[in-house]
Formats: sequence, C-alpha cells, structure tokens
Amino acid sequence: MKKESIKQLLVAIVALIAFALWTLLLRIVDVQAIGPRESAVGLATVNAFFHNLTGVHMWLYTVTDWMGLVPVAFGFGFAILGLAQWIKRRKVWHVDPSILILGGFYIVVLAAYLFFEEWVVNYRPVLINGYLEASYPSSTTLLVLCVMPTTIIQLRSRIKCKLFRQCVTFGIAAFIAFMMIGRLLSGVHWLTDIVGGILLSVGLVSIYRFLCAFEQK
Repeated sequence: MKKESIKQLLVAIVALIAFALWTLLLRIVDVQAIGPRESAVGLATVNAFFHNLTGVHMWLYTVTDWMGLVPVAFGFGFAILGLAQWIKRRKVWHVDPSILILGGFYIVVLAAYLFFEEWVVNYRPVLINGYLEASYPSSTTLLVLCVMPTTIIQLRSRIKCKLFRQCVTFGIAAFIAFMMIGRLLSGVHWLTDIVGGILLSVGLVSIYRFLCAFEQK
C-alpha cells in the first residue's frame, strides 16, 4: 500500500472520529435552549457568541442556497457519464472504476444527510418559512465539500490541457471558499454546524481518495 493511500486512510479515520466526538460534545456539553422556540443547542455559549457576532443575512442564505445547485449539477453530470459508459460498454463493471466509486460515494453522502434529518442534533438559529429545520451538520457544507473536491479529482484526470485544468481547479476552489464563507456569515447555521459538516466531509472525501488510489494498484 502506497504512502499516499495510507495517509488518506489515516486522515479519514481521524476526521470521522473527530466528527463523532464533536457530535457527542454537542449532545452533552453546555446544552441550552437558545434556539427558536427554545430549541436546545450544544456548546451554546460559543454558538450564541458567534451568531450574535455575524447576525442574520437572509440574502446570503438565498444566494448560497441557489448556488447549491452547482454541485448537484456536477453530480448529475457524472451520473450521466457513468450511465453513458454503461450503455456503450454494455456491462456495469466496465464503467470507469472511479465513476463507480463516485456513485457509491454519493449514496453514502445522501445517506448521511437523510440520517441527520431524522436524528436531529439541533435546529437552525432562525425559522425558515416559520418552521424549525434540522441544522447539523450543515447540509450545504456537506454537499459542497463532498461533491466539489471529488469533482476536481475527476476533472484532473479527464482534462488534458494543463492550463485549463488549473483554471478549472482554481475556479472550483474559489467557489468552495465563497460557499463556506457565505454560509458561515449568513447566520442560518450555528458555528458548530459548519465545523461538523467540514469534519464529516473531510472524512468521506478521504475515504473516496483512498478507494480510488487503492483501485489504481
């Protein structure tokens, strides 16, 4: 097993353990009813301080919500690519291994999202259309930080022009930065929601990178 593969596996393990511990902290440490309709939030002092510091900017929430369609579009694009390869090559196992792994990765990300929609750790700091919505981990953070880095990995191997490849990578990185900062400053998530989304995303993407490197052996 190459050093890079081992590194990705270790990063995945550390990030997922950190995510589990972070989630546990939110359930037991400094839990106070500071959310709308007295909903309970862990690490309440830190969360309340940061939320009061940034305030609520619904226009940023709207912009980042709509821009969340970008990673969805990339996801559908790779799904169509996989389907086209399947039809052309007639057998599903003849589809590029990295695309098959990516499909499994998307399923795991969707499962994680659905799990935390049902098992609610905390709700948003603001009501959305008059309703409490699950807030942890930040679903937009999870979507962007899972789909866009794996998109970079896929495109690096498919774009032959180095300059164009670098431009695409830079553009995606800028998009990720804007989405993370925008979501953080919008005030529709607690700070700990964003941190949780980052930890889970790093763990999942590292597993994807490990599996792709392992498959290439």
